[in-house]
Amino acid sequence: MADPVRRLLTGSPGGGAQADEGVEEGGGTGERKTRVEMKLIQPRSEDSSGAGLTNDITAMMLQQQVNRRKAVLYLTLTGLLIFTTAFLLGYVSFRGMCRLCVDEGEMVPVEDPAGPDQPAGGGVMYLGELRDMLKKYLNEEKIESTVRRVSRATHSTGSAEGNALASEILQNFQKLHMDHTWTDSHYATLQFPSRTQRNALWLVDAEGVELEEIPLDSADYCAYSAMGTVTGGVVYVNYARQEDFEQLRALGVALNGSIAMARVGGGVSFAEKVWHAQEAGLVGILFYPDPADIPQDPRRLGLHGNAAISEHVHLGSGDPFTPGFPSFNHTQFPPTQSSGLPLILAQPVSANVASKLLSQLVGVACPRGWQGRLPYVRCVVGPEFSVGGRRVRMAVYNSMSPVLLNNIFASIEGKTEPDQYIIMGAQRDAWGPGAVKAGVGTAVLLELARTFGTMLQNGFYPRRSLLFVSWDAGEFGNVGATEWLEGYLSMLHLKAVAYFSLDQAVMGDDALSAYTSPLLADLIEGAIKQVDHPKHSGQSILSLAEAQGGWRSKIVKPLYLNSGAYSFTAFGGVPAMELRFHEEGRVYPFVNTQLDSAERVQELLQGRLGVVGRTVGELVGLMVLKLTHDLILPLDVTCYSTAALRLSAQLNQLSAELQVRGLSPQWVYRARGDYSRAAKTLQEAIKNTDIQDERMARLYNTRIMRVEYYFLSQYVSVVETPFRHVLHGRGDHTLSALTEHLALLRTQPQLFNEARFRQQLALFTWTLQGAANALSGDVWNIDNPF
Repeated sequence: MADPVRRLLTGSPGGGAQADEGVEEGGGTGERKTRVEMKLIQPRSEDSSGAGLTNDITAMMLQQQVNRRKAVLYLTLTGLLIFTTAFLLGYVSFRGMCRLCVDEGEMVPVEDPAGPDQPAGGGVMYLGELRDMLKKYLNEEKIESTVRRVSRATHSTGSAEGNALASEILQNFQKLHMDHTWTDSHYATLQFPSRTQRNALWLVDAEGVELEEIPLDSADYCAYSAMGTVTGGVVYVNYARQEDFEQLRALGVALNGSIAMARVGGGVSFAEKVWHAQEAGLVGILFYPDPADIPQDPRRLGLHGNAAISEHVHLGSGDPFTPGFPSFNHTQFPPTQSSGLPLILAQPVSANVASKLLSQLVGVACPRGWQGRLPYVRCVVGPEFSVGGRRVRMAVYNSMSPVLLNNIFASIEGKTEPDQYIIMGAQRDAWGPGAVKAGVGTAVLLELARTFGTMLQNGFYPRRSLLFVSWDAGEFGNVGATEWLEGYLSMLHLKAVAYFSLDQAVMGDDALSAYTSPLLADLIEGAIKQVDHPKHSGQSILSLAEAQGGWRSKIVKPLYLNSGAYSFTAFGGVPAMELRFHEEGRVYPFVNTQLDSAERVQELLQGRLGVVGRTVGELVGLMVLKLTHDLILPLDVTCYSTAALRLSAQLNQLSAELQVRGLSPQWVYRARGDYSRAAKTLQEAIKNTDIQDERMARLYNTRIMRVEYYFLSQYVSVVETPFRHVLHGRGDHTLSALTEHLALLRTQPQLFNEARFRQQLALFTWTLQGAANALSGDVWNIDNPF
């Protein structure tokens, strides 16, 4: 007899017996069942006791199997329930505290910050927690000590001191918790004072015979001045602004062939002063610090009478002998040079030298507001001397030299979007000790790198990458930064979210100025709301600015040519900002002099150098945190609608004059409307999109990041016109040039050039229209019914 249990489990009847349930009715031969039947099968034997035993055993075994399966299932479900409950309880408890590590490494809880801040993508910390961490780790003592260490002596590009400082900064980066550190090298042509011939001034008589040499300090010079010797009368030109030369022409002053004497300051750089003098027909220009602008007593934080201020005079940035191209040593360039190189001589002089020359001038009295405070000087403009026929001879003997530049980089790689960069940078070199010019920026840069590196070890989870850069050759016109921009221009508009310049960040402690791209302006409000004013503890920077009449008018300023941030926006199309604390109504007098030392900065700030430097670091750090935390970049894409609207209003006011010449502004109106609509549509789309949709967020961020790039005119040459931005750039294609030309329709209609105006209007219109099209997104979203 076959085993009934085995017969049950295998489903095959023993002894050839046929189970009644194994055959389907009406089916002929039965189809074998492949599943285990739960109904017991009667054996062939008719022994009732045997059949009963078999049934009992079978039932018992089946019941045991069912019980085992139930037990396994129950234990599994119980384990999952316990694990899930423990995980959720741990997660909720974890989210209720900020896991901050102190120096010894223990975990300490802090209060959960108020507000609707969301955690960083993939991270475990709220933005408020990251702000607290930033404030905790920033160290003002380290900033002060670094300024003192960096500004011990002159450290110009290419010098032994400059190379030693570069190595020191690289080693500092390598000691921090950085993902990458590296050096980016370029070869650039720089100009230095000649080692064999000193720049000089002479008073000469009518026949050109030298009567007296006026001594100059060999360290004082203007990089990229033209070289040679010129002779002429002296014309006092105030600050050498465009409006100053217009006043001189109105007075009938002879300018051609003369040498200009210009005050430092006035809101224009040395390079712009040279350009205006060159356009006016002068052959040379001398720069001096007037006591009305800069105090003269060094014991009271002023210059002494024999001090001069040096600055480069290239109307541009980067290596002027490779305009628009990166200065890599392996690249062979055609013989070319920047159109911004001056054609006239330029030299800085002291207030004493200026007083000696200006006191001898005769001629037309100065216009109102031109009177400085030079001793023994009656304000006249020249160009004649009181002694008939006397003139000035000026000689400049600077020399060109190729120099290896080293930009030092460190980076923290983003965890979600590592290919998007937020960049912080500072100039490293200085012609003097450079405490303000280079020391403060370098100190804040290193402290931010150290702070973010420490945060990374204690729970900071950056969505985007952070880059920290020490730039070389900043004294020569941001050469190191611009050469890097030129080398990577084709990719930066897709990768660089924003740039923060730390150059000259501390020149006082009264007022804050933010020289910025309008796209970043909204970030400032959030930062200054949370940071105390360094001079007024317990009061935020925002509250003080509001009390003085509104924070935007007090703090937000336009980018300017010599700013470390300017090239990033005007040349590279990257939103950029430079923060600066300064004295209200006063200038720091020692920049670009041999007196720019840490001791003088500390005396000016009454010992608060570290405090003010830390405030700058906190402001920049908070804005960087916001940019690296938010899923959608917090940049204001509507900011340029206002500038276009102002042009439309001006065109509308001059519509009659334009119609007489057959000119119509309708295409500008249409382009302005298209841009405004595209910007608003993008903002609305962002508001109505699932904030956690990573794909859509990346698409939106790509369009936001490229807004500045859209305003780089595609219709001018990057070699001839490097600052192609139509709103921040320089050249005939810009909005400022267009509006100045347009104003001539009423002030001086005879100077209005219709052909030039048509070209200007076309360049601006199509750049604005192109920005509107790009901001709209895909081509099927563009609706331009031309």
